[in-house]
Amino acid sequence: MNTDSLQSIGQDLSERERRVLEAVVRTYVDFAEPAGSRTLAKRFDLGVSPATVRNTMSDLETKGYLFHRHTSAGRIPTDHAYRFYVDRIMRPQPLTDNERERLVQEIEIGAPSAVERLVQRAIRALSVLSRELGVAVAPSLEEAIVERLELIQVSSAKLLMVMTIRSGFVRTVYVDLPGEVQADVLTSVTQVLNERLAGLTLLEISESLPERLRDTGIGDGRGADELLNIFIQSSSELFDWTSLQGGEVHLGQTSVLASQPEFNTGARLKGLIELTEQRALLADVLGNREHQGGLKITIGSENPEEALSDFTLVTAEYRVGRLKGVIGVIGPTRMPYEKVIAIVDYTSTLVNNVLGV
Repeated sequence: MNTDSLQSIGQDLSERERRVLEAVVRTYVDFAEPAGSRTLAKRFDLGVSPATVRNTMSDLETKGYLFHRHTSAGRIPTDHAYRFYVDRIMRPQPLTDNERERLVQEIEIGAPSAVERLVQRAIRALSVLSRELGVAVAPSLEEAIVERLELIQVSSAKLLMVMTIRSGFVRTVYVDLPGEVQADVLTSVTQVLNERLAGLTLLEISESLPERLRDTGIGDGRGADELLNIFIQSSSELFDWTSLQGGEVHLGQTSVLASQPEFNTGARLKGLIELTEQRALLADVLGNREHQGGLKITIGSENPEEALSDFTLVTAEYRVGRLKGVIGVIGPTRMPYEKVIAIVDYTSTLVNNVLGV
């Protein structure tokens, strides 16, 4: 959905239609049942009769804000209705002291720790408190800066290259060898790699490694040149940032969604499980979200992939130095937006605080 269409949502509604639409959304979110005119008239002070409410609901259906599944008079909000509700009506609901304490306990207690463990704790707390599926994607490592490299011989035919990446990441890559390497040669090559590569991004290294390892001056017949040549020949694989777990998706507890009414049939539950198995799709969708300094909320058909057309994504950015990740929740479009948005916002703030943003 483009920006112009988002801005126009709700402009065609009268004050009465807005009030009735809000009542339908609140009722459906609370009870997961189509809202009827009598229920709305009794539950909300709309100032009109059930017959007038029924006519107004019919007008809202014509305008694309409501629909009904059967011949019943009860109506269900469309994606347009939720968008109008989120943008024009809803106000984030303050977290309780217990909710804040739970998030602080999960995220701040035990810090500092590896970024992945911190994010996993955060999405676990998000799942429990929001009753939605906590989700996060690790930062892309394209701009990750290599702080230091260490080479460890694990067998006569294999080295382990340990890369410490600025901002708290550690990545390991195996290097195949034609034979065992002497310890002093390993030390010399490690020193050269750190002198030539430390402080560069993985993208810079993968694009220019052969040039950076020329004229090292350590060739003495003991195998240093041969070892460096292995790094030169394999540079595209060894320092390929796209294969080093950047953009990895982390998920919270799927069971919190499985217990919701939307997934009480075998087909809907199967669809949910299949979605959680599409890690590449989720990584692509989350990794390409633009947050512009705040929360990003996409509802149903606003999502770029058909597999997400029944879901709402509420996400925020977190930063690890110059790297950016995404954290938030996935849930059905029938979502308690006031509470969920407040929880995601507070969680992302705590994560950024721990990471020093």
